Amino acid sequence: YILLSGRYKIHRIEPIRLSLIPHSIIHHHTPLHSMKLESFAFLFFVVTNFLQDNNNSVNAMAQQQQPAQGLNGMDLIIDGWFHERGELWPGQAMSLQVKKVLHHGRSNFQDILVFESTNHGTVLVLDGVIQVTERDEFSYQEMLAHIPLFSHPNPTKVLVIGGGDGGILREIAKHPSVQEIVICEIDKGVIDISKRFLPTLAMGFEDERVTVHIMDGAKFMEEHLDSFDVIITDSSDPIGPASVLFETPFYNAMHKSLRDGGVVCTQGECIWLHLDLIAPLIASISQTYRLVEYAVTTIPTYPSGQIGFIIARKGGGDGSSKIPARKLTVEQEEGMQYYSAEVHEAAFVLPAFAKRAIFGGSGGGKADCAAGSKGKK
Repeated sequence: YILLSGRYKIHRIEPIRLSLIPHSIIHHHTPLHSMKLESFAFLFFVVTNFLQDNNNSVNAMAQQQQPAQGLNGMDLIIDGWFHERGELWPGQAMSLQVKKVLHHGRSNFQDILVFESTNHGTVLVLDGVIQVTERDEFSYQEMLAHIPLFSHPNPTKVLVIGGGDGGILREIAKHPSVQEIVICEIDKGVIDISKRFLPTLAMGFEDERVTVHIMDGAKFMEEHLDSFDVIITDSSDPIGPASVLFETPFYNAMHKSLRDGGVVCTQGECIWLHLDLIAPLIASISQTYRLVEYAVTTIPTYPSGQIGFIIARKGGGDGSSKIPARKLTVEQEEGMQYYSAEVHEAAFVLPAFAKRAIFGGSGGGKADCAAGSKGKK
């Protein structure tokens, strides 16, 4: 150990092979009690930097002794703050102050961290990426659910892919016309944790119309063709297992599982970060769907404070999703915190740079950007 007084902390150097330490340091004859603070700091700097330069062999030995466990969410909590850093948003990070860690563990698919924050309520993190905070989750849940549901004149059967926290189910349940709600979540661990720590979202599982399938959504859709009026995909970012949800074959599977006139709505990443993902995907699926549109919403704790939705329609005439096909009831209006008819229309209004990048020129054709709204992730 090296102890530095005052504002300096106690630092621990892990056991190492002496052969890695320079001979001059090992045989330093100056009594430690007579060394100045600067000498301690310099000694610590020299040793740690030398070890960093020579850690390949040490790391190799450690890897032989214990198998890789993947990302550890607890490693992202430093000095009482959780730090979200991701390869899909290089050069930037999101930090939330942690009041108390409520759960940390690993399911069969991913690292799961739940903590109570100082200002954002309970936070759910999967593989190091913020999925839900109680403070702003409603903007995402409401927009992802109600844009497609209110774009359909009479949705009766709805499929949710992902969405294990239950928030999308909670929003779908606000539509009395819906008779059957099916959810396919591949990771049961997310459902169990959400029921334990996020009851205001997981209440969606309590609706009697809900049927839960713990399985691959793509496989489920292969077995249920021409079955649903609306399909909503509430997925994490396109890294690892979720990457297939951002590829053309998955959208083709959704198209086959939709009834004629049906609507698909998926998490569509961020216009500030992911235009290189969004534009080619929309161009590709526009060969299959009658109309593909894009909307956005604001949510402070998602990368860049914004997220988008891809909305695609199968057959059903020449209607667009830009204008709600039905009016909200008084009860529905009172139950919303973010969504409204005005926000629905505004969600499709994109800034010029995004509209050009996604749809080209001024927009038009099978893939089209609305001329008057805005939205979320």
